Amino acid sequence: MKPFRFKQFDIQQSDDVFRVGTDGVLLGALASVTDASKVLEVGTGTGLISLMLAQRNTDADFFGIDINGNAAYLTKLNFENSAFSSRLKNVCQDFKTFETEERFDLIVSNPPYFEESDSGKDKIARQTVELNFKQLISKSAILLSGKGIFSVIIPFEAGNYLIDIAKENQLFLHRRINIKGIESSKTKRLILEFSLAEKKPEESDFIIEKSPRQYSDQYLELTKEFHIFKERG
Repeated sequence: MKPFRFKQFDIQQSDDVFRVGTDGVLLGALASVTDASKVLEVGTGTGLISLMLAQRNTDADFFGIDINGNAAYLTKLNFENSAFSSRLKNVCQDFKTFETEERFDLIVSNPPYFEESDSGKDKIARQTVELNFKQLISKSAILLSGKGIFSVIIPFEAGNYLIDIAKENQLFLHRRINIKGIESSKTKRLILEFSLAEKKPEESDFIIEKSPRQYSDQYLELTKEFHIFKERG
């Protein structure tokens, strides 16, 4: 499979690992990484999100974890081949049993979100088999620093459920981005960010396409430092 080329790094891909997609690009471009010095990505896949965040924050150190051996291998390869390699590390491990004394200023994840089914395609990456929302949030709450942010992209339908679970773990919503495919469509994804401090959340909207197969000005502006754009026809 051909690598996916960005302006400052390439992503080697595999049929066995969930590939570069819009969700990952959006989270990599929008997650609140500016003030972070230590960042944890849960479920790295190819390592895309960490690489985008490393480009945005040139001082932070990044640590990725993925239970899938093929994904961990790709992440390692993509980390090592990037200009940010000295600040990027990863392991193949189950997040549920991950132990560290480190506390992270940003924990970011594009988590599994389909209930378990009979389909074998992208089973770990796309289904709540190995890690469900409760496990992801409860563990992340423990690993956050005092100023830490937990940032996640999920389907719109799961939003209220995730917010409730976060509250149970003393994590409070402080930022919400409503993502639409095109302006006239319903919200299809949410980027939600939580912190240990309770405050009035910021809310904004984001539109990916101005019309079918034509990126919006908002998307083009957001990703101009990452994407090598070819006009879609």
